[in-house]
Amino acid sequence: MSNSPARRAHCPNLTSLQSHILKEEEQFPTAGGDFTWILSALSLAAKSIAHKVRTARIEDVLGDQGGAANVHGETQQKLDVIANDILMTCLGNRPSVAVVASEEDEQPTILRRGNQGGKYCVIFDPLDGSSNLDVCVSVGTIFSILRNDPNIPGAAETLQQPGIKQVAAGYILYGSSTVFVLTTGTGVYMFVLDPALGSFVRVGDRLRIPASGRSYSVNEAYRHSFPDGFRQYLDWAHAHDYSSRYIGSMVSDVHRILLKGGVFLYPPTQKNPGGKLRLMYEANPMAMIIEQAGGKAVIGSTDNPAGRLVEIVPTGIHQRTSVVLGSPDEVDRVLSHLT
Repeated sequence: MSNSPARRAHCPNLTSLQSHILKEEEQFPTAGGDFTWILSALSLAAKSIAHKVRTARIEDVLGDQGGAANVHGETQQKLDVIANDILMTCLGNRPSVAVVASEEDEQPTILRRGNQGGKYCVIFDPLDGSSNLDVCVSVGTIFSILRNDPNIPGAAETLQQPGIKQVAAGYILYGSSTVFVLTTGTGVYMFVLDPALGSFVRVGDRLRIPASGRSYSVNEAYRHSFPDGFRQYLDWAHAHDYSSRYIGSMVSDVHRILLKGGVFLYPPTQKNPGGKLRLMYEANPMAMIIEQAGGKAVIGSTDNPAGRLVEIVPTGIHQRTSVVLGSPDEVDRVLSHLT
């Protein structure tokens, strides 16, 4: 009886995503609700994408987009395009959004110019891990919110801000439940979509990543191409009975590390000496989340292994980087082999 939808709907202890954001905005007397509307758009998009993911096989939208490739040369999945369109539509209806940029598109989209009132820019990876959908592996959406500077004429130049200037970052995980993880710079909060209520309900306050965790997440198929320091770390991890937990969807891998501890690695390789993950669409949002939860997020490159990801000044919106992030003790262990 106590778990019935009607009972939950009237439970005063439930806090929705919208209520949470409104409460946070009360701390800023000059806030006009613009930020709440953006989060509302992302929430709406998440619900729609979650439905598409659940019904993908029934609606025959699994598989690639007829061999089409995105700007990175990667084969586009049908759901990549669908998720991208959903996010563009939802964010495009919010007057406070000036510019949006997607990992799937070569150029950012200008929604509102100069004096038209758009205060924010939103950057996103619409469906991380989409190539795994055919086998029902969890996938996700990653997003980053930046302030718009109307005095900068070019959209790409407006977006090229270091991660420390992010106003908010988060991800949505489409798995056994739909999970919305968010930080606005005051801690990390977790929400789960309640199907009975149709709302994201807060289930985790000010999440803290464990200081250590005996697991690592990396695609060891490319081990032969990793720099020596990463191979030495993996030898050490094997010798100390660390578990390998690699899913192939960054959202899923990082979510597990956020809750259970461990380290996520995406080293440079001979093919991609500067790294492969997108700095602005993937690395910066995840770095902000992990740091806000008490973890570390560093570059892991051969020339600057301990440099913070969020301090990189982008030179292009599709810039790539290597990544090491997770529990602080585990990141330090990796760095001890790199330096």
